[in-house]
Order: sequence, then structure tokens, then C-alpha cells
Amino acid sequence: MTRRFGLTWDYLCPFARNAQEAVVAGLRDGKDWDVRFWAFSLDQAHLDEGDTPVWERPLDDAGRGVRALLWGIAVRDAFPDQFLDFHISLYRARFDESEQFNEEGVLRGVATKVSLDADAVAAEVASGRPAKTLEAEHSEAVERYAAFGVPTIVDGEEAVFVRLMERGNIDDLEQALGLVGDTRLNEFKRTRIPR
Repeated sequence: MTRRFGLTWDYLCPFARNAQEAVVAGLRDGKDWDVRFWAFSLDQAHLDEGDTPVWERPLDDAGRGVRALLWGIAVRDAFPDQFLDFHISLYRARFDESEQFNEEGVLRGVATKVSLDADAVAAEVASGRPAKTLEAEHSEAVERYAAFGVPTIVDGEEAVFVRLMERGNIDDLEQALGLVGDTRLNEFKRTRIPR
């Protein structure tokens, strides 16, 4: 039976990377998952009330990760066959290669590495569609599910913020997915990380 769930992402967060890599690994491993890759802006989540939303700002003033998030949305929606490769490669550029991942030149380089036409992706971002999508997805996550960060798993009407400690661990993700529906457990947080 197909497992359907959503998972929020923003390229700013290493824990989002861990969960996103687990999802991608599971999909590539043949897991019967129908995943909604759900854009969520940490820049927006940290604005003061009344500030101009990040999706209404010029890209150079939108936030530390908004341009990258818009490129991710553009690839997901307009070039879906290359989304998983772009998505994971952008996390790699951010965390493994310490690139200035939110700069257009870096985004173009990542797009080119995964055989995308960088000009076509940039044109999609410039169209404004990804910004409208970010507004809709972020707002839905906050208003409908009370999401406050990434990664948040959304399963039906339940949403759970998780922090997976290992990158790409499918078993950890499946364990988290198994707990989403157990509403008797509201919060479980270690006071110390055993490392």
C-alpha cells in the first residue's frame, strides 16, 4: 500500500537535509511512497509580525535561503524529473562544499551539474510562480498544521516536527513516520545528545 506524506524543506537546515536525504534514498530504493516535497521558509518563520513577507521582497533582500528555495520549487514544479538530483546536490553544495548556496551563480552551477538548463530554471524563478507557490505552501503549513520549522512530516491531518540525527537513514525516517499518527505521544526530546 502506498504511503502518502508530506515533508517540509528549506536548504538552511541540516536536519531537513537528513530527512530529505532519507526520503530520496527511500524513493530510489523503491519504497512505495507518494511524497509531497513541501517548501517552508525559515526566513519567513523568523520574521517579526508585520514585516514584509519574504516572497514579496526583492531576492537580494528576501533572506538567507529564499533564492535557493525558489530554485528548488522551480525545479520541482517545472522540471520534476531532475528535482531529486538538484535537491540533494543543493544540500551537498550548502553543507559539504560550503558554497554560498543562495547565490545565483552557485544555483546555476548546481543546476548545470544535474543536466538542467540553468537559464530555463532562472526564467521560471523570474516568472514569479515559485514565489506564489512558496507563499501558498508555507502559509498552508503554518495555518493548517501549525508548522514552525523543518523538517515537519505531514500525514493526513497530523504534523510532527522531527530531527533525524543521521543523514539519509531510511530506517530512522520510517520510525518517525510510524509515530506521526500516535497522538498520545506529543513531545519526546532528549535532554542530551549521546555522541
